[in-house]
Amino acid sequence: MSKNRGNVLVLAAAVASLLLLLLAPSTLTGLVAVAAVGLTAYLRASMPVRALSLALLSLGCTLGLARGAGGEVLFIGLVAVLVSLITIPNVPGWIKGLLGAAILLISIPIAGFANSFLFELGIQIGIYAAMALGLNVVVGMAGLLDLGYAAFFAIGAYTWAIFGSPQANQFTAGGFPLNGNFFYLFMVLAVITTAITGLLIGLPALRLRGDYLAIVTLGLGEVVRVLANNLDHPVNLTNGPQGITPVERPPIDWFRSLMGSIGIHLDAKTDYQLFFYLLVLVVIGIVIMVNVNLGNSRFGRAWVAIREDETAAKAMGIPMLGTKLLAFATGAAFSGAMGVIFAAQRTFVSPESFTLLASITILGMVVLGGMGSIPGVILGAAALTILNIDILKSFSEYLNSLRQSGATVLGFNLANLPNQFEPAKYERLVFGVVLILMMIFRPEGLIPERRHKLEAEEAKEGS
Repeated sequence: MSKNRGNVLVLAAAVASLLLLLLAPSTLTGLVAVAAVGLTAYLRASMPVRALSLALLSLGCTLGLARGAGGEVLFIGLVAVLVSLITIPNVPGWIKGLLGAAILLISIPIAGFANSFLFELGIQIGIYAAMALGLNVVVGMAGLLDLGYAAFFAIGAYTWAIFGSPQANQFTAGGFPLNGNFFYLFMVLAVITTAITGLLIGLPALRLRGDYLAIVTLGLGEVVRVLANNLDHPVNLTNGPQGITPVERPPIDWFRSLMGSIGIHLDAKTDYQLFFYLLVLVVIGIVIMVNVNLGNSRFGRAWVAIREDETAAKAMGIPMLGTKLLAFATGAAFSGAMGVIFAAQRTFVSPESFTLLASITILGMVVLGGMGSIPGVILGAAALTILNIDILKSFSEYLNSLRQSGATVLGFNLANLPNQFEPAKYERLVFGVVLILMMIFRPEGLIPERRHKLEAEEAKEGS
């Protein structure tokens, strides 16, 4: 297809989607907008036309969300625009920054005010994206397979949950919960605590490699969960399987005043949601900055050398244990900080949130997006979080409504479907199928790191 023809199709699709979203915002028109984003990303068109198309589609999705129509689909449309900004080549940095900031700081908050569930979805994407970026240091950069990563998430969450709730009165002289202002101090303490824990766990574990390391980290991750589940006797530290609630949140009167000064008046339903959403964005920004700087440092080059060939790296004089421990501690620190945010945002912590499945899910985000690739890992986190929290559950609710109404599809009465058939219950099955398909058709990930991409291309040429 010629570039001129591509320009016409891309621009026509964007304008048509914008008009549809203005006139009749709905789930269907949202799907049209998502398809238009796909055309913009994959059709051959000039960069200015693509940038204009993405801006128009972002505007259309934002206006549709502001009217409370097609919420989840239009939210996915905004995520698709962000992905396109990353993947489309030769887009100027100022366009990426301007349009990306507009989506993150204007469009998604507008969507959250219209549908509070979208705030929750954005916060969960951010939490898992930050943790996946931490695991990306361990797995993607250093090549160390860690199946117990959720343990550090649990340590961070319980660090604040115990002392930010009345739970600490069970084993102290009283005076708890701590004031919510200590939340920020405990974020720093969680970073330090989990980094030290990562060092202590890594000292024996990192002398192993490959499958042996994976098994040991899996066991250590389960040890932390089991401890959280059973440390309710003889001294009640974690309240066992019942969990800890209520966990204090930081006071945000200053945040309400700040928002009010710029004309945004918050209510009790949206104040903390907007606060935690923006806090997660700040933390992700810090995590990305640390990742980029570490990747370009001598430590990052040492991690890549270990990942590619540990024996050769050792022969070149790279200290194995110290370099691996630094990767382990760095990844653990990111997870611990997000654990504190998770505990405060949910106001409830229990061992059920830190199972082996949580560790595997975070690892799947890294593999799906592309090991070693920062934008790829963020995309993987967004894709799996939306799949787990939104798409599968929404599809289950839709099937239940059809089943109850007795609707017929292709001559089959949906009322005859068994009650056990709910896509939300098959989260692990869908997750496994997605990973299998990725390994078959795109093993380097959705947005592969440059080195992995070159290796995949060489492998294809060699075959």
